Amino acid sequence: MIPEKHILITGGAGYIGSMLTGELLRQGYAVTVIDTLLFGGDSLISFSNDPNFRFIKSDVWEPRAIRNAIKKDWPIPKAVIHLAAIVGFPACQAVGKQVAWRYNVESTHRVFEQCVDLGIEQFVYASTYSNYGVADDGKAVTESSPLNPQSLYAETKVASEEFLLKQSEETCSPIIFRFATLYGTSPRTRFDLIVNQFVYEAFTKRELLIYQRGYSRSFVHVYDVVQGIILGITSSKEKTRGQVYNLGTNQGNHTKDEVVTLILKRLPETTVRYKDLTFGGDMRDIKVSFDKIEKELGFIPKRTVDDGVREVLHALQTGLIHDPSHERYRNARFIVQ
Repeated sequence: MIPEKHILITGGAGYIGSMLTGELLRQGYAVTVIDTLLFGGDSLISFSNDPNFRFIKSDVWEPRAIRNAIKKDWPIPKAVIHLAAIVGFPACQAVGKQVAWRYNVESTHRVFEQCVDLGIEQFVYASTYSNYGVADDGKAVTESSPLNPQSLYAETKVASEEFLLKQSEETCSPIIFRFATLYGTSPRTRFDLIVNQFVYEAFTKRELLIYQRGYSRSFVHVYDVVQGIILGITSSKEKTRGQVYNLGTNQGNHTKDEVVTLILKRLPETTVRYKDLTFGGDMRDIKVSFDKIEKELGFIPKRTVDDGVREVLHALQTGLIHDPSHERYRNARFIVQ
């Protein structure tokens, strides 16, 4: 018998979605995943025999994608977790503004509107701390800080947030998470993110080329993001309705040099070179406050960047991940951010 606790995940074969799927199934949820499988479906194979798991290959930009995924013999999902997107500024630049807007903004509108029509109670939106852009005063940005997107990717996320926050009176309750930069392994690990790629470069080349030296970023383990999302769907909707949460940890604010130091601790023979370079206007140098999610939702992360460096290095050393240059491990170009 299918549990009443049913969650639908768009983009569920991806970096976050595949780990989230496994954790929800472990906790007794029924899970439906919608994904186009742009990077393949290997990350979902281990769930295929679970009677509480369903997979639908579909493009969420299609007007009836969510409706068509609802089956009569399964309960209506309690929540939709919308992860499907063209992720990151290199990927958005590669496809251009029209395509990025279609899949990151128009798709969000369509998915949310179907959720309202179907009577789905909650809509969880995956956003990014890139929306803040540059913090001029050096203070940690909070959820109420002005948004100053520096890339096409961030522009699409800000536009989607603006739409959703206007819908907070709808029966479907929106909640927005602005993720810090992710790291760590998952059923579909990515290597186009700073920590994971730095480890890969140091391990395979014994060399690191660092752009924007000294710039600060915020980092969070993919496992902790999954736990944060689950907190969002299990917390009171009255508390989370129309709320924005930075999802990460104050201990995850690091400069790039600090990340390099953690890698050199395990790969001391690595040579480090520095070069100034901008990436399509994405010049984030920022510290983020995560006090709100800790105080309101009780979010306490379990992993550190050092844990992530050790974990990714172990996966490479043991051959658990044997070809990180393959396209399934990246979202666009294989590039250090």
